[in-house]
Amino acid sequence: MAKLIGADCRQCRREGCKLFLKGERCTSKKCAFERRPSLPGQHGSARKRVTEYGLQLREKQKVKRAYGILEKQFRRYYEEAVRMKGVTGENMLSLIERRLDNVVYRMGIGSSRSESRQIVNHGHITVNGRRVNVPSFIVKVGDVIEIKENKRELEMFKQLKGMKIVMPKWLEFNSETLKGKILALPTREDIDLGIKEHLIIELYSR
Repeated sequence: MAKLIGADCRQCRREGCKLFLKGERCTSKKCAFERRPSLPGQHGSARKRVTEYGLQLREKQKVKRAYGILEKQFRRYYEEAVRMKGVTGENMLSLIERRLDNVVYRMGIGSSRSESRQIVNHGHITVNGRRVNVPSFIVKVGDVIEIKENKRELEMFKQLKGMKIVMPKWLEFNSETLKGKILALPTREDIDLGIKEHLIIELYSR
């Protein structure tokens, strides 16, 4: 299976913002972006003129890297968003937020989207009682997300018991029962990354 490659911290420096690719490390003093926020490479600190196309491309790369999505799949989200009612950019971000790997991350089951993707890939998650091992699976309102019963004794899940988890208002997760639910569709206000989605739409509209 194809995947994004490259050092996580370099990706954050490349995009000029935290993408939270390393879980708890990103919020600690060990975060490499905090120590060295300049662009990676020998001439990273040099000022460079960026074209309008360059800005649009960088914004798309930022979202792809943050969510771990490849180009072909990303374009599909854009095309589906165009067909939906409402604002295309907001529709696209809502679809991406509803990916199962992102939901597992938002619920606090995984410490990063990368770890959450592995959790889903390994078959540790069920949706409405059925095992789903596809990270790109799109959840809908009312879906019940659980850690598979025979996996709950794994150390990584035992640590969740009783933990207080802060999550977006469109989700709920009970750390005692290890069960969560999709309460609503995510809105633009629920997305905490500094994304300028209109630049991405302009890029694809060329």
